[in-house]
Amino acid sequence: MSRNAKINTLLLLVVAALAVLPLVLGLGDHKEEPFAGADAEAETAITEIAPDYEPWFSPLYEPPSGEVESALFSLQAALGAGVLAYYFGLRRGRRQGEARAVTAKEPLVTTGDE
Repeated sequence: MSRNAKINTLLLLVVAALAVLPLVLGLGDHKEEPFAGADAEAETAITEIAPDYEPWFSPLYEPPSGEVESALFSLQAALGAGVLAYYFGLRRGRRQGEARAVTAKEPLVTTGDE
């Protein structure tokens, strides 16, 4: 197994462990929503600290349900990943093109025995 394959396998195991361990260990069992987002956690903390707190503004769009909110978040993440993948692919392609152009311009070196 090559070094890159070992690293990739190790990274996949770490990601799987990060996904499975909180479920196996029962983290968040004492909460009503064990895996709520950071916004919900912040709102809960603010409500506990200052119950009379009034937000400065309200959201521009309030999704009708949690499923729609999750779908929009997933779409945002997919678009961001697509933009990053396009950028890195374009950069790599340009670098490979420049390398090919340099090797195409180099003259052939002969030994003179011909």
